[in-house]
Amino acid sequence: MNLYLKNVFILVGNITAFSSRFFKEVFKTGFEFREFARQCYSIGYKSLPLVTITGFIMGLVLTIQSRPAMAKFGAESWIPGMVSLSLIREIAPVITALICAGRISSGIGAELGSMKVTEQIDAMEVSAINPYKYLVVTRTVATTLMIPILVIYADLIGILGGYIGVNMHGEVNIVRYFSQVFESLEYVDLLPATIKTFFFGFFIGIIGCYEGFNASSGTESVGKAANSAVVSASLTIFIIDMIAVQLTDLFF
Repeated sequence: MNLYLKNVFILVGNITAFSSRFFKEVFKTGFEFREFARQCYSIGYKSLPLVTITGFIMGLVLTIQSRPAMAKFGAESWIPGMVSLSLIREIAPVITALICAGRISSGIGAELGSMKVTEQIDAMEVSAINPYKYLVVTRTVATTLMIPILVIYADLIGILGGYIGVNMHGEVNIVRYFSQVFESLEYVDLLPATIKTFFFGFFIGIIGCYEGFNASSGTESVGKAANSAVVSASLTIFIIDMIAVQLTDLFF
């Protein structure tokens, strides 16, 4: 147990040091805009189908599961507001971030791990190219910006899925449905949920890059880097969410 805790603290310290270098490099001149745009396309656009399916199912299932309990109290008219609040405050940000951790963080870890094993990163250093700035900074900035956009998109798709779920047992006009949704939302519901997604995106990117950059020699380490990236990023998402919920409860 002591050895396990020691390894955890060492990992946290290494990731912290790795992250501190990011803040030094990101503000230096020579930002790789072309690589950044390519990563935004790969991380954001290519994730849309998966996020669309997941967001729609979240809204649909949540509505269907909530309806029997709400019907017992004659509160079926509250379903649109309840579903939208649940999605925007908690469900959509966390589930979307976890899906992106599985797809994006593992992909970054495997890609950079493969480059590390095949000595491509060393070749970049020999060629006077800063591999950290080219590989890590671009990917981390891309995930930090793309994850919030994907979460907002998942919110909208989830609310639309809720509309389909409501109409399975009745007929609700879409204008009336969305008016009920927006009546239940307030500014304090949107702000904390949006802010924490930037942290989700940052750690999804930085952890994937860290695991790939520190892959040991051998092809087996590429798979380990991808697996470790998913596990560490997913656990970090839960920790950030727990902290965000506590801060939201205190200040909002």
